[in-house]
Amino acid sequence: MKTPPGRPPSPLHIDLRIESPLWDGQPLAEKTVRNSVLAAAAALSTASGEVSIVLTNDSAIRSLNRDWRGIDKPTNVLSFPASGHGTGEGVRLLGDIVIAFETLKRECADENRDFLHHLAHLAVHGFLHLLGYDHDSESAATTMEQLERVILARLGVPDPYLTHEPVAPHALHEARS
Repeated sequence: MKTPPGRPPSPLHIDLRIESPLWDGQPLAEKTVRNSVLAAAAALSTASGEVSIVLTNDSAIRSLNRDWRGIDKPTNVLSFPASGHGTGEGVRLLGDIVIAFETLKRECADENRDFLHHLAHLAVHGFLHLLGYDHDSESAATTMEQLERVILARLGVPDPYLTHEPVAPHALHEARS
């Protein structure tokens, strides 16, 4: 269903589920993820659609990583872009993002990062993958990192590439379905 002329498109719908009690100690995690994805959507004029986000643990993300990518280890974030289908109501499905608590926490400790800032970065990174951005080449990685910087700056999050060594492209994984 198309939006009638003169009516703004429906807002981005975020279905966020917390599937691990490990996240209970981070009461601002859900708000951080929502705000980060909405900021990314606004920056890229992706005003409508639906995205599903799951905050989980290393065990669950390891299973997904093994089943979808053939890599039997946990990772920080996985993105599963939708194949372009919509719902029966005409809502464009963008895809799914899954973020693992323990890997996120470990990276924060190892790299002296703020938990919520790194969470915001992973949410933005995962959302960009849903829209087709990747880091498979130096040029693509540069484009994606620059978008991340702009979006995160709007959220008041320091540049993750300026204050730390750049994250290797393979360190922030996605899975394509």
